Amino acid sequence: MAILPHNSQLLDAAGKPLSSILAINRLDESEKEEIYSRLLPHRLLDVLGLTGGSLMNSDGERLITIIAPKGLPLVRIEARSKPDDGVTVFFLELSDTQFHQMELSFCIIRDPGAARYAVDVNERGENNWFASHGRNVPEELRAMRAGLFPNQTHHGLQLFVTFFPLLERFTDSLGIQMIVAEPLTYDNAIRYEKYGFDYLRGKRLMLEIDREFQSGGKLFVRLDGSTPFRMPGMERTVIGRSWAIHDGIMDEPWDEVQIYRMIGAPAGINTFPGREEEKR
Repeated sequence: MAILPHNSQLLDAAGKPLSSILAINRLDESEKEEIYSRLLPHRLLDVLGLTGGSLMNSDGERLITIIAPKGLPLVRIEARSKPDDGVTVFFLELSDTQFHQMELSFCIIRDPGAARYAVDVNERGENNWFASHGRNVPEELRAMRAGLFPNQTHHGLQLFVTFFPLLERFTDSLGIQMIVAEPLTYDNAIRYEKYGFDYLRGKRLMLEIDREFQSGGKLFVRLDGSTPFRMPGMERTVIGRSWAIHDGIMDEPWDEVQIYRMIGAPAGINTFPGREEEKR
């Protein structure tokens, strides 16, 4: 049962309640497409030049791909500015969990007109899987100086603020009460805090990071200028801390942080209360 104001239980065309992505994926393609299209922010459609609820542009080119296989509890939505473009403007992956939760696996939003920074490949040009298989330090330097966070290849469109309410209402309409996610970087975790997420695992780590970046802390001391990602003063901003952590300033790699958001009940967590806002 939906709990958000002015929201209702999601039904299929026959009036049967839907309670999971797996259930939606059993529907006909047109019905699945109509349901999953509700997750697309209106401004994204405007950026892509899509009108009238269509997933195609005025030239008849399909710019939105919805991958929702029958029998699998996951959906992937990919939006491109051109059908053959290798870079997605909007990439979303959701899945059911065994505990009747909505897992936000990935949400990547890029400005199609922005410059590209090849931080997603190593110096040999191979996919580095979020820097787990080598880094491209020259490109990372360019990205950091341009105001991007670790693993960002392009500036974004500032669309998450309009996407997240759509996700919350969609999740609620399935009778699911919790959204879970795993932030890939420190800045992701801080960003999710702003949207009301709390920690299933990692809150102690986040508080320790804040403490150790204070004057005299071990992470503060390690901001010694030994690399461009460890410059004094970087402790004051989310972007500065995130690049330092990406550069390996902690004793252990950033990993295994899990977060959750209860529908209609933002947690109000803030593990970096003294941060300075970045000039972007």
